[in-house]
Amino acid sequence: MEQFWSGSAINENKGMVDNLQRYGVITSKKVAEVMETIDRALFVPGGLQPYVDSPMPIGYNATISAPHMHASCLQLLEKNLQPGMRALDVGSGTGYLTACFALMVGPEGRAIGVEHIPELVSFSTENIKKSAAAQPLKDGSLSVHIGDGRQGWPEFAPYDAIHVGAAAPEIPQPLIDQLKPGGRMVIPVGNIFQDLKVVDKNSDGSISIRTETSVRYVPLTSREAQLRGQ
Repeated sequence: MEQFWSGSAINENKGMVDNLQRYGVITSKKVAEVMETIDRALFVPGGLQPYVDSPMPIGYNATISAPHMHASCLQLLEKNLQPGMRALDVGSGTGYLTACFALMVGPEGRAIGVEHIPELVSFSTENIKKSAAAQPLKDGSLSVHIGDGRQGWPEFAPYDAIHVGAAAPEIPQPLIDQLKPGGRMVIPVGNIFQDLKVVDKNSDGSISIRTETSVRYVPLTSREAQLRGQ
């Protein structure tokens, strides 16, 4: 898969963001600001190089996506992450993107992470507490829940933005149902070969789907299958 840089030359969060801008991945000032504010190093397990442009293992057969994928998803969802909007992060993993969402939607908005591995929910909550998104977590505008992300999180639906961090064989219907008219979902779809799909719900409730790019994500499965590595 595409990798914009490797090695450990980048040793600070700002350097990573500067590189993403240099390679044209980030064109939005707001996305650059948010990614500069949320330090990726707080969300990557110790001993790994947090600013290298590649996915990193986080245990439980899960990964944190490469910085350029997070940047791309934030760019694709930016219009649906305005202050006061609601965002759902399915398979929230380390909590990194959920934290970015919380800063984008602000204290009037709502950022929800759903993750089916309880240990990752604990890990992500601790990470967020150390980050610039600690306040939204404290005041409740950001929350992370244990659950099967394929079912979404109905409690705070409908959502302006939904991000799915693992590849589904097809788009789960509950996620389409929980998307607000005018809302957008970004989801990797496929088994061996996967495409990042952009799903827009039109004002009349109809759905438009386009393919953004080919990607490689871990599968969106049950907790049991994931822990077995399937």
